[in-house]
Amino acid sequence: MKHLILVGACYLDTILTSIATGLLRPELWLWLALPGSGCFPEEDSKLRATALQVRRGGNCPNTVEVLQQLLLSGGGLDTSSSQTQQVSAADAAAVTPLPSKQQQPQQQLKLHLVSILPDVESSATRKVLSSFATPPALQSSPSYDSESLSESVTGAAPTTATSVDFGHCLYRKGHHEAASSYIIRSGATGSRTIVNYNDLPEMTTDEFVNIVHGFAAMPEDQSHDGSTSNLFGEDYWWHFEVLPGSTISVEVEKPGREGLVELAAESDVVFYSKSWAESRGYTEPEACLRGELSNCNKAFLMLCTWGSQGAGALFPSPAGAGGGNNEQTAEIAEPEYLHCSPSEVCKTQTITVVE
Repeated sequence: MKHLILVGACYLDTILTSIATGLLRPELWLWLALPGSGCFPEEDSKLRATALQVRRGGNCPNTVEVLQQLLLSGGGLDTSSSQTQQVSAADAAAVTPLPSKQQQPQQQLKLHLVSILPDVESSATRKVLSSFATPPALQSSPSYDSESLSESVTGAAPTTATSVDFGHCLYRKGHHEAASSYIIRSGATGSRTIVNYNDLPEMTTDEFVNIVHGFAAMPEDQSHDGSTSNLFGEDYWWHFEVLPGSTISVEVEKPGREGLVELAAESDVVFYSKSWAESRGYTEPEACLRGELSNCNKAFLMLCTWGSQGAGALFPSPAGAGGGNNEQTAEIAEPEYLHCSPSEVCKTQTITVVE
């Protein structure tokens, strides 16, 4: 069995959108508001929002959400080693048919979320964990196996049908508020202004080491397919020592945060944010990826997101992005760069955009 381990913050997001002028109803009095013109609110103003949404957020939890749906629906994600080839209808008759889906061996993928949450008995923790509940429509899917579902949160969340393992989450006793984001969304420009609040104690080195050793203690046939981590520094290097066979992916997001460059240098897949790239003087995704290539000696995939302009991906050579000092370096082809914009995706398939 493959294991995908995602380590990162889990937030509750409060989003206010498309504000109209007028007084707020008492139950909607929030200090975040947008004027009717869609501009940023003036200081000491009281305005009305036409939409209020509270939902779970955080890059790792959102990734888990998408993968859970793909896994349980049986579409869009295949962890088997089988390779398929797309052919035209005219050539279909000349191609040996692939085995049916039931005949193809498929390796199971287990999702693990490692986040810091409030007290195990708090309503915020229950709200967060119950938000991962598998929709009834997916529970009726042929690929849905209730016996393999995880309910490993001791004394915490309500019994929830989900394929996600929360057994390695950390619960902060005495804290009752989840990490929170308050988001002002402009109806006119689509811009988002985000204010974060988080008083939960950060994960310590000892806690991280214990979690890593917990995954290392799994049966030998349960390999670790990857990890997405917002951690860095002393605690992060333990992952390479204890789980040397893991594929490590990291996000380089916050400008000025120490250790991110060193972390990227040790990782297999690296995600760069637009804000971080701009803080380094880059004006486009490709410039960022090629500029950071020499630092990412171990990466086989580098990506940079650029908001409404889409995202770029760079595929370093198998010999290592840095190239090394051997004579074969000169013969290695230039790393391939690909760019995808939202408009290009929409031309080829139907997608649902979540702001």
